[in-house]
Amino acid sequence: MKKYKIQVQGMTCTGCEEHVTTALEGIGARNIEASFRQGEATLELPDDINIETAKQAINEAKYQSGDAEVIEFPEKPVLGGGDNYDLLIIGSGGAAFSAAIKAVEHGAKVAMIERGTVGGTCVNIGCVPSKTLLRAGEMNHLAKSNPFLGLNTSAGQVDLAQLVAQKDELVGELRQHKYVDLIGEYGFELIRGEAKFIDEKTIEVNGQQFTAKRFLIATGASPSIPDIPGLHEVDYLTSTSLLELKQLPKTLAVIGSGYIAMELGQLFHQLGSEVTLMQRSPRLFKAYDPEISESVTQALTEQGIQVITGLTYERVEARGDLKQVHLSVNGESKVVEAEQLLIATGRKPNTEALHLSVAGINTGARGEIIVDEYLRTTNPNIYAAGDVTMGPQFVYVAAYEGGIAADNAVGGLERKVNLESVPGVTFTSPSVASVGLTEAQAKARGYEVKTSVLPLDAVPRALVNRQITGVFKLVADAKSLKVLGAHIVAENAGEVIYAATLELKFGLTVEDLRESFAPYLTMAEGLKLAALTFDKDVAKLSCCAG
Repeated sequence: MKKYKIQVQGMTCTGCEEHVTTALEGIGARNIEASFRQGEATLELPDDINIETAKQAINEAKYQSGDAEVIEFPEKPVLGGGDNYDLLIIGSGGAAFSAAIKAVEHGAKVAMIERGTVGGTCVNIGCVPSKTLLRAGEMNHLAKSNPFLGLNTSAGQVDLAQLVAQKDELVGELRQHKYVDLIGEYGFELIRGEAKFIDEKTIEVNGQQFTAKRFLIATGASPSIPDIPGLHEVDYLTSTSLLELKQLPKTLAVIGSGYIAMELGQLFHQLGSEVTLMQRSPRLFKAYDPEISESVTQALTEQGIQVITGLTYERVEARGDLKQVHLSVNGESKVVEAEQLLIATGRKPNTEALHLSVAGINTGARGEIIVDEYLRTTNPNIYAAGDVTMGPQFVYVAAYEGGIAADNAVGGLERKVNLESVPGVTFTSPSVASVGLTEAQAKARGYEVKTSVLPLDAVPRALVNRQITGVFKLVADAKSLKVLGAHIVAENAGEVIYAATLELKFGLTVEDLRESFAPYLTMAEGLKLAALTFDKDVAKLSCCAG
């Protein structure tokens, strides 16, 4: 039995995948995976069936077969035996725990190495602490400034120390229940200390050496600090230390404007700080289409956050209790002064201490571990998953990849990573959510593109909320009208984007959206209205009209 990968042209949806699969099953192929997004099919053929027979079956099904190659994989390890472990995992975040649980289910002997706090970024210093404080900030902001006449609401002085203590309590509970308790529940081991490779199959921790049949590196990432003159001489904050402050600063300057900068900057604005966001590029969210950037910028400016873009950092210095950021904007010098300075300019993979070169593991320009579509590194017995590979920086992606890595490493499976329909959410107010291709990305891939842009004031839910700054944008293939991307700036955009994620995952079209039922007075109705906007003016439709 041999495994092959064949290029297949002409597949445009999941139905096409089923047709190709059926055709290949008819000639005796097994374990078939057809992907219209990747334009290929993988399959296993008995030794007495030639690959040309498979190509002919694809052609007879009215698709076009292309080049084929034999896929070689490391043999599935025989579990147990001479090594200390079947799978040794470095790290203890979402990818690590997902992999450990899956590996135990395969019958593997598993250990996890952690040099710091169990649980990784998300539960300890990322998603959980930031989102609970963001909710607090949102409530404080609405109490101070609600949009409804006749409601007399107000907010008192914020006790940041008490908010942070409540946040820490929640983090501790979730870390214990969702991570620490699972170690005993599933029966894998926890090794405390810094890990480094000694050779291709040996790791040293605290002077003790451990061997394993397979390894998984899931060490995550940490804040990256830019090289700005004077920055390292001042007392700056990162996303971690900012969430530990016990006193609310009167002023906060933020270098960076990615999702971390946006969320934390707005959080402190809503709690009562005066906030300035600074970014080198000409617009916020530069990876998004202009409509999204413009809508976010409008929302933040309306709320009173100062946004400075298209700048050059000259230097940073301390003046008494204040930090000064010296800028050049359009050739003019400017100084931003604040009590606290947050650096939120991205993250870097945690690989420095691992001694990857002695294990034959290659890294990229940013230090990220290079993996193939099966999450194998350049050492076929070592896998990597999650933020350390610098893919999408989401805990749900890390957990997904951890499971795939374990299936492939000790389960003998050959699962591929597919990140084509990964949604992303920035939990500002309004929130920003996106899945799939932007208009620019779709055109770069050769699509003839048709788009729909729906301002939020055309969505009834936004009107009744009296919060109308925002936008819905859909990107579709002009020929098939298959949805290629969805991008939203609106309240609860993160809840809405899941429906769009399913649209992309299953290859649905604009027409499918138009013909679906959308509950009236929900923000999700904006997706249907955006679909209608491809060829109708929704301003001239009655409520609930399809």
